[in-house]
Amino acid sequence: MNYRTTFRASLDWPEAFWTAAAEEIDWYRAPTRVLDSSNPPHYRWFPDGELNTCYNALDRHIEAGRGDCDALIYDSPVTATKTTYSYVRLRHDVARFAGVLTGLGVTRGDRVVIYMPTVPEAAIAMLACARIGAVHSVVFGGFAANELAIRIDDATPKVVVAASCGIEGKRIIEYKPLLDRAVEQAHHKPDFCVILQRPQAVAEMGERDVDWSDAIAAATPAACVPVASTDPLYILYTSGTTGKPKGVVRDNGGHAVALCWTMNNVYDVAPRDVMFSASDVGWVAGHSYIVYAPLLVGATTVLYEGKPVGTPDPGQLWRVVAEHGVRTMFTAPSALRVIRKEDPAGAFLADHDISRMRYLFLGGERLDPATLRWAQDLLGIPVVDHWWQTETGWPVAANLMGLEPMPIKPGSPTVPVPGWDIGVLDADGRAVAPGVDGALVVKLPLPPGSLTTLWNDDDRFVSSYLSRYTGYYLTGDGGHIDKDGYVFVMGRIDDVINVAGHRLSTGAMEEALAGHPAVAECAVIGVADPIKGQIPRGFVVLKDDVDADETDLSAELVQRVRTQIGAVAALRDIAIVPGLPKTRSGKILRQTMRAIADGADSPAPSTIDDVSVLDAIRPILRRG
Repeated sequence: MNYRTTFRASLDWPEAFWTAAAEEIDWYRAPTRVLDSSNPPHYRWFPDGELNTCYNALDRHIEAGRGDCDALIYDSPVTATKTTYSYVRLRHDVARFAGVLTGLGVTRGDRVVIYMPTVPEAAIAMLACARIGAVHSVVFGGFAANELAIRIDDATPKVVVAASCGIEGKRIIEYKPLLDRAVEQAHHKPDFCVILQRPQAVAEMGERDVDWSDAIAAATPAACVPVASTDPLYILYTSGTTGKPKGVVRDNGGHAVALCWTMNNVYDVAPRDVMFSASDVGWVAGHSYIVYAPLLVGATTVLYEGKPVGTPDPGQLWRVVAEHGVRTMFTAPSALRVIRKEDPAGAFLADHDISRMRYLFLGGERLDPATLRWAQDLLGIPVVDHWWQTETGWPVAANLMGLEPMPIKPGSPTVPVPGWDIGVLDADGRAVAPGVDGALVVKLPLPPGSLTTLWNDDDRFVSSYLSRYTGYYLTGDGGHIDKDGYVFVMGRIDDVINVAGHRLSTGAMEEALAGHPAVAECAVIGVADPIKGQIPRGFVVLKDDVDADETDLSAELVQRVRTQIGAVAALRDIAIVPGLPKTRSGKILRQTMRAIADGADSPAPSTIDDVSVLDAIRPILRRG
């Protein structure tokens, strides 16, 4: 079937479409119902099915005689380490760590927070949770203590699994002190913290701490536990406009079915093919396309601990592709932009034979046409932009290389993926004409594998995503669909910004700034950046009685954000300004500020309260 036929079938006969897709998964009890729509908007896929995600990712391939095939390749230039795990070896380690967790009292439905760098043990911990029916929540390694504490309080884990440190380029970041402060701050206290000791920074152990190596050596391997298709597999926190993170919940059955379908149809990856997702396990790309999807289809996944540049050179991603025979690669546009900045002519590529790579997929942020053309000219293979989110779990719009490759239009992630009924609506909920910008939405029910709710907060799930337009999921992105059906995603319509593929809340940064005793009010906006896509800029109004050196105070505020949110916030530009432009109702005109900072000659809107305030900061905005 071609794209058009497949797409229409997914929308017109969704139950038949997803019944066929579900046949790629092994079930303990095959579902007799495909979609439970009895409680809209809380739809459930394969509601009476039973399975185990870890079994589908590991055990079934071994039972089919592929146990000696490569499952995971760990490539770490920052530690000069390369290790290959066969399916048999990976299952052995996963089963033993699952035994560690059960020995610590973790049972089906319990939560486990994982606070680790991109190392094999992070994937092993995730799969071990899935094996025993526990719910994992991976927190990006190095997140600040208070941000980790918020997630611990929300997920209430029985166990936290952490490493003693992570390595960012040439810097060693000790995780254990951050974890200790987080546990101290959190109202909920985990029973145990399992610590993977890394030689780069050995952690001091406390009363609740358990050594990873000692525990796994003494553990009894655990078997797979059947779970309901609708049981949660994981919680993944994503930024919200209020500054409070949202715990996206992914189920077991729909997740496994959807990811298998994408590997065949979007990424064109088959058993024994090698897929390299240059991401972090803490992000949704790491969950879906480092850990789960490649293993679910019996492929080989590459786990890379390093940077696109500086570890040690801008040819590292090409080295990984060449050494491990990568067929399909996936990374963020910002990775290419930073490689292009250091190696514009692609000189480092010449040292590596990447002839086995067929596709480069890019996602997590908008792919600008200049970067697309540079990559196409350099690599001579399809460079595929695709659009999806933490909430969706898999691509919403893409060029489906395993189904029917289509002509590429720069600036577009191509067409809606089967299962996703994308529309564009105006502020009043009316569909707009082709080519007209509006809010990008998806008609309910969402397909399998998308978020089912927010952890312990069904009301916020509805208010955040489903309340703006009845019967639709609000993606939070704006854009249009052209006359050929190509989707164009133009940017966020809220105050969540995208820094090098990482979604960050300006509200959280503003909260950190506003807590400083010298600050009267503040605003953080995302502005265009040639490398990272967007970077945050802060604007602070001081209290009248404050007499401080502005340079020193700005540096202090930058450090405050770094401490409370983490280095990933990347807020390094804070300007002290006399006032912030507002509407007469008191709302800060962030959209106008963003437009000016991005170079637009934006006039003062009619709703502005005092135009002189905007005129006063206009030169500061443009200076950025």
